[in-house]
Amino acid sequence: MSNPWLSNPRRRAVPVIAPMLAALVVAGCASVPLRSGLDNIDTVVVIYAENRSFDHLYGLFPGANGIAEANAEQKTQVDHDGKPLPMLTIFGADGKPDPRFPKLPNGPFRIDAAPINLTPDKITPSPIHVFYHNQEQINGGRNNLFAAMSNVGGWVMGYYDTSSLKLWQWARDYTLADNFFMGAFGGSYLNHQYLICACAPRHENAPAEMRARLDAGGKLQKMPDSPSATEGAVKVYSAGLGGQVSPDGWSVNTSQPPYQPSGVPPKDGGDPEFADPAAKAFIGKTALGEPVPPQTAPTIGDRLTDRGISWAWYAGGFNAALADGRKPAAMKREVIYHRADNSPNFQPHHQPFNYYARFAPGTADRTRHLKDGAQLLTDAANGALPSVVFYKPAGVFTQHPSYTDLASGDAHIDSVLQALRKSPQWDRMLIVVTYDENGGFWDHVPPPAGPGWGDRLGPGTRIPAIIISPYARRGHIDSTSYDTGSIIKFLTRRFALQPLPGVREKAGDLSGALEF
Repeated sequence: MSNPWLSNPRRRAVPVIAPMLAALVVAGCASVPLRSGLDNIDTVVVIYAENRSFDHLYGLFPGANGIAEANAEQKTQVDHDGKPLPMLTIFGADGKPDPRFPKLPNGPFRIDAAPINLTPDKITPSPIHVFYHNQEQINGGRNNLFAAMSNVGGWVMGYYDTSSLKLWQWARDYTLADNFFMGAFGGSYLNHQYLICACAPRHENAPAEMRARLDAGGKLQKMPDSPSATEGAVKVYSAGLGGQVSPDGWSVNTSQPPYQPSGVPPKDGGDPEFADPAAKAFIGKTALGEPVPPQTAPTIGDRLTDRGISWAWYAGGFNAALADGRKPAAMKREVIYHRADNSPNFQPHHQPFNYYARFAPGTADRTRHLKDGAQLLTDAANGALPSVVFYKPAGVFTQHPSYTDLASGDAHIDSVLQALRKSPQWDRMLIVVTYDENGGFWDHVPPPAGPGWGDRLGPGTRIPAIIISPYARRGHIDSTSYDTGSIIKFLTRRFALQPLPGVREKAGDLSGALEF
């Protein structure tokens, strides 16, 4: 029969390891160090899913700060004039009321219950999730302009009972953080950048059509015919996804990398490894403009490399997307932003290191640190994971609305977690499963603000985060204030790195989820 005391590395450390080391010290081997605290963690894995707010997935989680704690102001959505909406109206792709959905009472509603009845295995509409929209939706912490500042109207108030999903069980067994916020306002692109640098890329020479048009108050300029949130989706002047570039040159909304895989194809007759710097990208009919210039700001990858700490970014479908991106511009893409034919639906704007000159094609750092997602499972099984792992699932498994569903990503991430728990490295591993951003969905908790917290980039809306480790508190809810930069802060503390300048002073470092 197995001994439960010895099967838990936290428990066996004292009775087994400590006396052995003490004996070595007595014998004159005083150079052998005793591990303590964060030094017990040798491998950190970050799994980055997509586009769900905390209330949207865990608003019913027992003991968490969920939907039941929302006050009337937070739950009651208002129109652009500040008056409460009489009903929630859901809009379709044309920006008009969608006949598939009934009008609903003004407040949160179950997506997987009557009258909607869309279970987690169904693909659903995707609310707009971009920088300036998110700022207005938060509305100074009142969180009551989500419906008015969306392309889908009242759909943003939908949530699920996810207690039957696998990740819910991981959250029950380990630690669920219920006060974790997306590092930056807006969408996936900027929050992937924030994950690695706590910063926004620069695009100083972006053309006018990529720049946001803001009013005197710093909000998006709305068109004169922008309707009431009971009649249609908000209309703004900025091109693309609400304006990709700020007036002063910060790249804040979905833009393409300068290297393949990219939504911008190679230049005819040019190097197939590079995106054509003069070409424009589209996602569907949405114009995204030219690629972002190669970036040079310091990243967490730079800091880890400087200290000699091994690390890698594993991306599902990376090798297939790389081959797809090298095709001549005239050839149809079958992997990049492609949703059919069993494609992984690779999303280039979810690959932040591919925007940086240090990881340009042909560099040693690109070969060393940018890996295909399939390699993750092999490395885990062989005990060969680097000290720091970032894992980005392929698009079909990210849980992103409109092109995949919750259940598929839930099953995929669970399978990765199971493989990691079986890895020889598990005993000294920490895993963070979190989301890049809220996907435009409502959440009731105001983001932290004030000195040491708020800045021009964020933080934005609250998102789920699950901390899994032999050293994580079991069955615990951690209400420490965290944001995406807390992951950087944890890595910085654990590996004694030089801090990155953008990390917020008051953000926690995840240690509140741990016990040693």
